[in-house]
Formats: sequence, structure tokens, C-alpha cells
Amino acid sequence: MSTRLIIFDFDGTLGDTRRNIVTTMQMTISEMGLPDRSDQECASTIGLPLASCFGVLYPDLQADRIQLCADTYRRIFDENLHTIKPQLFPGVAETLNALKEQGFTLTIASSRSHASLSRLTRDLGISDCISYLIGADDVERAKPEPEPVLKTLSAMHFAKDEALVVGDMAVDILMGSSAGTRTCGVTWGNGTRAELEEAGADSIIDGMGGLMKIVSPVSAS
Repeated sequence: MSTRLIIFDFDGTLGDTRRNIVTTMQMTISEMGLPDRSDQECASTIGLPLASCFGVLYPDLQADRIQLCADTYRRIFDENLHTIKPQLFPGVAETLNALKEQGFTLTIASSRSHASLSRLTRDLGISDCISYLIGADDVERAKPEPEPVLKTLSAMHFAKDEALVVGDMAVDILMGSSAGTRTCGVTWGNGTRAELEEAGADSIIDGMGGLMKIVSPVSAS
């Protein structure tokens, strides 16, 4: 069956937020008095639910401290938006508009909170293209579990074989494949081509425009 629904990751796929995330992570670590972590160590957690990021970086940290880290991160991230402005990756706006005009239903499944996701899509001018948002706080079992995709399929009334999941990290690919959809990895984000291949991505693209080559226009019927 042809693709009718495209489920995008946000960070590293549509929005270039790496600097925002890494800077905020390190400011949170400093404020919490935790041992330093490198840019790469912080970036390697992108795509996980926020609390899980700190759990990975500090495996011995108690649950209440992890929650405090997450709360502190959210506050600092919002403050940093005044000075560190996320940007869309090249070709994202044009491709989303073209896909919408061709009849595709476009949604986002992200590990950031629903409120933050809603704000960023609005501020970056793509909210009119997006029909449905799933944040980490909208599900009980976030990426790489299939729940965000399954919930999207149910809400938007599509079958799994009508959907394509697009993301930059292995967790995105695993989420889609676990839900039974096809998957497409992107190489301009925070994951590597090797990681996307190892996760089993059905397709991998090097630019947003490449997405147009692996989906066909939706039939008028």
C-alpha cells in the first residue's frame, strides 16, 4: 500500500536544535553540581525522553534528582530560546509544504514535551503543515517503543502499511519498525548512517528533498 501518512521526528530531523539541547544540558549539569559531560556525550542522548537522558548520563543518580534535572532543563531551555534560536534544516519548509499540497498527512512524534513541541513548530512556521503532535508526555512508553506511532495511527485513522516514520536516530527507526511501518533515516541530524543502517532503516536520505523521491503523490481517490 502506498504512503499516505508521514510521521516525523522533530529534533535533528526537522529542527536543528542540537546547540539548544547541548547548551541547555550542560547548563543544567552545572546548576545541579553534577560532573561535566562533553558535547558529544550530551548529544548522544538526543531522541530519548528527557528523564532518560539524565539517567543515561548519570546511571547512579536517584529518581528524585533525575526529575529535578529534567525540571531544571525545561526551565533553562525556555530561557535560552530568547538567545539561541532553533532553525529548520535546509529544505524542510519547502518539502513539508510540497508534501501537504500533494495530499500527505504529516504528523510529528517527539521525545520533547507536547507544549515545547507545539511552541517550536509554531515559532518555526510549520504548524500549518502538521496535523497531529505526539510528545513524550502524551504516551506512557516513549521511543523506541511503538506507542507514539500506534497512537498516531489510531488518532489519524491510518493503517500501519500506509505510514512512513522519518527520523535521525536509531530510536526513531526502532519505534517505526516495532509498530510495523516503513522507516526512513536522515543523515543530517544526530545519528550516523551506520547507526540508522544497524537499526534497520528501509531508506536513508542525505537531504530533505530526497523524501520526495521515496514517496508517491497521494491518489485523489
